[in-house]
Amino acid sequence: MNDNPFILEPYRSKELFCDREEETSRLIEDVENGRNVTLISPRRLGKTGLILRTFDEIASRKLKIKTVYADISSASNLDDFIRLLSEAVVSVLKENSKISKFFRSLGGIRPLISYDPVTGQPQVSITWQSSEDKAMTLKSLLTYLEGSGTTVLVAIDEFQQIREFQDVNMEALLRTYIQPLGNVHFIFSGSRKHVMSDMFTNAKSPFYESTIFMNLGKLDKAVYSRFITDMFNKGGKEIEPSDIEYIIEWTEDYTFYTQALCNTVFMISGDKVGRNDVNNAIVRILESNQDRFLEIRRLLTAQQWNVLTAVAREGSVSKPTAASFLRKHALPSGASVLRAINSLVDKEMLLSTTTPDGLTSYSVYNVFLSKYLKNI
Repeated sequence: MNDNPFILEPYRSKELFCDREEETSRLIEDVENGRNVTLISPRRLGKTGLILRTFDEIASRKLKIKTVYADISSASNLDDFIRLLSEAVVSVLKENSKISKFFRSLGGIRPLISYDPVTGQPQVSITWQSSEDKAMTLKSLLTYLEGSGTTVLVAIDEFQQIREFQDVNMEALLRTYIQPLGNVHFIFSGSRKHVMSDMFTNAKSPFYESTIFMNLGKLDKAVYSRFITDMFNKGGKEIEPSDIEYIIEWTEDYTFYTQALCNTVFMISGDKVGRNDVNNAIVRILESNQDRFLEIRRLLTAQQWNVLTAVAREGSVSKPTAASFLRKHALPSGASVLRAINSLVDKEMLLSTTTPDGLTSYSVYNVFLSKYLKNI
């Protein structure tokens, strides 16, 4: 293997993807049994990779399931949602005749399609006369998938984004159009647990109890260690188990950050990987991200930055208003710290998790940023 085996994209092939076999099988089983799935995990743990791995497995088994993946993280309204979902469908259809048939099915709209000169991905532009036309276009799009003659699995990534739409009650609209579908099934994937949970467990929400839940956790350390060893060995390099343990511990077993560190270690090391290679890779990563971290500082208030730094230096904090925490990090009143924490959670700078004893624990979302803050 001449290429670096530690890829930084969500998914390339089964051989370069670690485990998640149980989750992959479960997702396929769910769609084969007509279930919709809510997939939740923090960012950088591999949600998108799992979805694409599942799509790849469906294709390799030659199952009669068409797959569509749409990332709506950039969507801010119904227009964006329809455009992104249309682009996802077009990228699957590929043939001009099928694409033309798809657009004809959307009614009287006149879409324009172009292709990104770098990625080659389709880009769709649609103009509507009224809000009612937009709603009917979405309905027609889903009706087209329903009438495709086979089971269709649509994965909508960062689904919680629809809560940000100001122009329409997107949950109610989408639920109305999805409910009658029999051939189209969905994976609703999201990283903001409290929002996603409210969307599917709150009795007042349109999607209440309409899906099966899957919470994606961290990879088993023993399994991940074997995978990392195999990837280095296939690349012609040897690495000690203790160094792999050090890598996983430093990256807190977050898939993306572990992959990124291994990628850099692989790049700068010789045939025999040593602890110095790992530490040099860490220095290189933190230095290369420094400008981005400083930009984050400029976007936060001084109070928010100080609280973020304090949490990073603690690793995790479950009692942010405790006098001992405030004194140790020279922070002001507990009320102002709590306001800063809530704002940082909303900005996805801090991750909130529930501990086994029922407390809410806060940690810095970006592992590399957390390590940087500990050393300034």
